[in-house]
Amino acid sequence: MTVMPDDGLSLAAEFPDATHEQWQSLVEGVLRKAGAHDVSGTAVEDALSTALQDGLSTRPLYTARSAADATEDTDELGYPGFAPFTRGGRPEGGAVSGWDVRQRHAGRDPARINEAVLADLENGVTSLWLSVGAAGVPVTGLNAALEGVYLDLAPVVLDAGAEFDAAGRELLRIYGERQVPPQAAAGNLGADPLGHVARTGRNSGLDEQFAAAAELARVCHRDFPGVRALNVDALPYHEAGGSAAEELGCSLATAVAHLRALTEAGLPVDAACGQLEFRYAATADQFLTIAKFRAARRLWARVAQACGASASAGAQRQHAVTSSVMMSRRDPWVNMLRTTVAALGAGVGGADSVTVLPFDHALGLPDAFARRIARNTSTILVEESHLARVVDPAGGSWYVEQLTDELARAAWSWFQEIERAGGQAAALHSGLVAERLAGTWESRSRELARRREPVTGVSEFPNLAEAPVEREPAPAAEAGGLPRVRRDEAFETLRARSDAHLAATGARPRVFLATLGPASAHTARATFAANLFQAGGIEPVHSPVPVDPSAAAEAFTRSGAAVACLCSSDKLYGEQAEAVAAALKSAGARRVFLAGRPGEHREAFQRAGVDEFVFAGGDAVAVLSSVLDDLGVA
Repeated sequence: MTVMPDDGLSLAAEFPDATHEQWQSLVEGVLRKAGAHDVSGTAVEDALSTALQDGLSTRPLYTARSAADATEDTDELGYPGFAPFTRGGRPEGGAVSGWDVRQRHAGRDPARINEAVLADLENGVTSLWLSVGAAGVPVTGLNAALEGVYLDLAPVVLDAGAEFDAAGRELLRIYGERQVPPQAAAGNLGADPLGHVARTGRNSGLDEQFAAAAELARVCHRDFPGVRALNVDALPYHEAGGSAAEELGCSLATAVAHLRALTEAGLPVDAACGQLEFRYAATADQFLTIAKFRAARRLWARVAQACGASASAGAQRQHAVTSSVMMSRRDPWVNMLRTTVAALGAGVGGADSVTVLPFDHALGLPDAFARRIARNTSTILVEESHLARVVDPAGGSWYVEQLTDELARAAWSWFQEIERAGGQAAALHSGLVAERLAGTWESRSRELARRREPVTGVSEFPNLAEAPVEREPAPAAEAGGLPRVRRDEAFETLRARSDAHLAATGARPRVFLATLGPASAHTARATFAANLFQAGGIEPVHSPVPVDPSAAAEAFTRSGAAVACLCSSDKLYGEQAEAVAAALKSAGARRVFLAGRPGEHREAFQRAGVDEFVFAGGDAVAVLSSVLDDLGVA
């Protein structure tokens, strides 16, 4: 804030404005002190940038010039509720009542679903998302599941897979039976033929499914103006490991296919656009999530315009769902933090409806406490943090505007590639989509394995003593198409091996941490090593006192471990590591690790018995898997 004296002049008026070049020069000096002597000019910012997926990056500094470059040769940002809808699909945004709090329910027992539904609606949930059919409540049980629900007040969204036609018609029948005024009914019947293909890999009967979806759309357009018939679900692509741009591009291609089917069936293009709702994942990457929802609206407005729709018809209806990929099975309580950040990003990004998955979602059916925390997450963000009171609060941020633009361009490029391949159905059938997503996930898996993308409670700061959280298994999800991945899967496999060993032998596999010198010398690397090995379910055992060459063998034998890891400073490694490593080997250590990069002593350390060096950025999964193999842990 600029302080103004009584005469109205700024106290900063006599100080010249700092230039971008001056800032670069100052940063260059800092980098030189850190050892980067060949970095200057724009390379300074490159050195401090963080690479993202889709060829994007986060720069260290954004300016007004960045925002101008982002909007060059594009439509202006416009205003909320007006094309291109970057700043929001409605003029008022969520300022009046916040976003729609939509809770998901999956289960086969209509009575239990009904109990949970009523509890949610009585405590802050404003709409329902029900799994129906093979992966949820039977179509014939839908009426019982909605018993006591005021259907003129609570929108209902269905997710019925291949049974969308029967489920949609059953919901419309219920509206009629309960005499719900047609103009008061709201929600989505959940028809998504291409989403079903992505989930199951089955594309037989696709034309018939599109025809059924079009017929539902005609009924909704004619009789139920608040009910949409089709859903453009981008979650299958996100859950297969796709990037944000790939998720957006696949959603555009899917929506265009839906739009073609509806207009060919006789619906005007504006009416066809009004039958679509888009579902996207919200992740714990706050700014990327904000940019994704803003870019999605801008992209769809461009598609609608190209299809001849009116400007108002290009407003995208968005449903945000917190990412299942980011949910961990170990230490699931941390998921509450992840979903809170994801919901914040979705809300700030302008999503119309937000579903916060319960923290125990990855373990099975959520309990009442987990559902309560999930719905209260949105309540706190809306009612206590007042996030919805400002429309597009991130708008104008130079970083957010540039990220939105770059993400939109990357997504548009992928969308065009799909269209050149014949559209979304053809791209799914040919394997184009699956191959692209698999490549993206393979690259991300390497980052996860090296803990460059940390997973708190799993790859970082795991707790081997935690009691497992047990839940009733959820109904089996549709499978056979694109895979469903999780960030924790590689480490979960390692932990499962450790758990099996514990159950069979009464003890976990162990590693002895040979700490050299005083605490000030070894604590940092001992903490690193303990953290690393626990991520694979390997219990670290510390000596009560630092070891030296004469005491190393005895301390190792007492520990009950079969492998050891040296932990200390580079200086003490140079003085003691060779002797201690040799002593550990003579005491029977199958493998000896050293925490830190080897540097100039690599060959000497290896001759003394050090088998491997563990350090930040190394492949933790490969190291831990090999240790479990050596210890005979199946």
